[in-house]
Amino acid sequence: MAIFARVVELRSFAGAAEDLKLSKATVSKAVTRLETRLGARLFNRSSRRLALTDAGRTLAERAAQLLHDAEHLEAEAMEGAAAPRGQVRLAAPMSFGLIELAPLLPDFFAAYPQVSIDLHLSDATVDLIGEGFDLALRIAVLPDSALVARRLCAVERHVVGAPAYLDRHGRPTHPAHLADHACLGYAYLPSPETWRFVNAAGEEAWVRPSGPLRANNADVMLPALLSGLGLALQPDFVVRDALADGRLEVVMPNWRAPPAALHLVMPPGGPRPKRVEVLAEFLAERLSRRR
Repeated sequence: MAIFARVVELRSFAGAAEDLKLSKATVSKAVTRLETRLGARLFNRSSRRLALTDAGRTLAERAAQLLHDAEHLEAEAMEGAAAPRGQVRLAAPMSFGLIELAPLLPDFFAAYPQVSIDLHLSDATVDLIGEGFDLALRIAVLPDSALVARRLCAVERHVVGAPAYLDRHGRPTHPAHLADHACLGYAYLPSPETWRFVNAAGEEAWVRPSGPLRANNADVMLPALLSGLGLALQPDFVVRDALADGRLEVVMPNWRAPPAALHLVMPPGGPRPKRVEVLAEFLAERLSRRR
């Protein structure tokens, strides 16, 4: 139909072929197939003249509208692919999203006012492909997968407690001492039942923590920590302010939990819409700086 409409517009098989970057034979065969399907001739052809039949005139207006609509949609799609416009679906961990990601968004929207973000905050790992996400931020040691992952920075984790709790129960200096302490657990650790630590000499130690609270979000544990309920293994961005003002302190400074890393993760394939590209580059540039 599109080829037919272009032949009508240019009154020439050769002109339509040149315009559409097809061979003249391809254009002629396409029109012949359309005539066969409709059971009617669309053109009266002579060596010098190409004229529409009655059937051709009836079809030509609709074909021209279809061609116009297709070209308009193609132009819009090409413009949308080239210019950052439209919605991006982004997933991020809850605490990280609130503390680190949310303050960056005003700058992004100021730079790209025609891009919107559908932000999903959850510490659970979402299925990017199955749930239709364009990209995600993940704090983890990523398993091998078909997803495209870009490491942005390390995320340190510390065992912390309130000074009042540590004054009452003592300050552990070795992971084995944690067995004598109330430990608050985070459900989405790679192995939540076991905490692993390494010291500067490369020695490893494992402990099975127990305590009165286990949660699937790190922020939920912060009030319990501050009140002196126990100790917790927390990412640096959650406890940064409380450590800075002395409400919490790091214990066992000679032993560290293996650091995780912040990754930008996207489904495989490409090219990606410009709106996804600019958000990915913005997040990579800003979050790679975090300390």
